Amino acid sequence: LEEAAFQLQQIFRIDISIALNILGIESMRAGHYRIAYACFKLAADRGYSKAQFNVGLCYEHGRGTEKDLEKAAFYYYQAASSCHPMAQYRYARYFLCHRPENEWGRHQKAVTFLEQAAMAGITEAQACLGVFYMRGLQPKEKRGLKYLLLAAKNGDAQSRYHVGVCYEKGLGVQQNLAEAMRHYRQSAAAGNRNSRERLRV
Repeated sequence: LEEAAFQLQQIFRIDISIALNILGIESMRAGHYRIAYACFKLAADRGYSKAQFNVGLCYEHGRGTEKDLEKAAFYYYQAASSCHPMAQYRYARYFLCHRPENEWGRHQKAVTFLEQAAMAGITEAQACLGVFYMRGLQPKEKRGLKYLLLAAKNGDAQSRYHVGVCYEKGLGVQQNLAEAMRHYRQSAAAGNRNSRERLRV
C-alpha cells in the first residue's frame, strides 16, 4: 500500500510539472514572460527536465527574469543530467565558450554532454563538436570530420563548408579537390557565404 501511495504521489508530481511547463509555454507564446518564467521555475524545482531547460532559456535570454548566464548554465546542467539533448548542447556550449579550460573535470563533462547531444541528433551539437575537435590543442581531425559530416547531412551549410575545407586540405581525410568543390557547391547553394567565396578563387 505504501508503494502504491508513493507511485501515485510521483505520478501526481510529474503531472503537475507537465501542466506547469505547458502553461509556461503558452504564457511565453502570449508574451507573458514573467508568468511563463514562474511556471517553468515551479516545474523545474520539482525536477522536470523540460522545465529546467526552459528556465535556462529564460535566464540566457532575459525573458521573465534578469539575464544571467551562470544561472542559465546551472539549469541547463540540471536538465542535461537528465539526458535532455538540447540542454546538453547548451550547457556544453556555455561551458566551452565561457569557462577556463583548467577546470578539467567540468570540461570533460561538457564534452561528454556535447557528444551525447550530437548522437541524439542535435545538429548544432554535431557542428560544434566537429569544430571543437578540428581546432583543439591536439586536433582529432577524423573525429571532427565525423561530426561535421553528421551536421552537414542534417542540413547545416556551415558544417558542409568545413567538410569542403577538410577535403581541400586533407584534414582527417585524403585530400580530394573534386570532393571539396562538391561540398562547397552544396554549401553555397544553401546560402553559405564562405563557400561562395571559396568557389570564386
